[in-house]
Amino acid sequence: MALPTLRNPLRQTSRFDPIGELEDVFRSLGSRSLPREFENALEMRMDITEDDKAYKVSVDVPGVRKENIDVSVQGNQVLISAEVQREQNKDQERQIYTERYEGRAFRSFTLPAEVDSDAAKAEYDGGVLRLTLPKKAGNGSKRLPIN
Repeated sequence: MALPTLRNPLRQTSRFDPIGELEDVFRSLGSRSLPREFENALEMRMDITEDDKAYKVSVDVPGVRKENIDVSVQGNQVLISAEVQREQNKDQERQIYTERYEGRAFRSFTLPAEVDSDAAKAEYDGGVLRLTLPKKAGNGSKRLPIN
């Protein structure tokens, strides 16, 4: 059974692309096209699981050094930012073509319950960021009796 092919609406779909050729002219002048920029952007794909005590988050952040990853937690909101830095070309080398992303990427999400940010942990190994985000004691809300 064949697996379905995922379609990227930003990726070029035909061989004849007059707009792409025009973009190449602008790119040679130092400008980058917005759709092409997103085509190569770092995709931080993630999985989130939970148990009674904590959320477990695994995020793919390939090609990033752990010093260039920032994670912040505020209440039930989590923000992950990562900066990808590529090696510089050697003196006599010209770059002919690249699809590898360079720059800063962000990913944020909201969890159903508040996180105890003091007890949260982050580990990074093999291009995967693993977060353990303990749930805050209590649910942060209180039911008020009506008198």
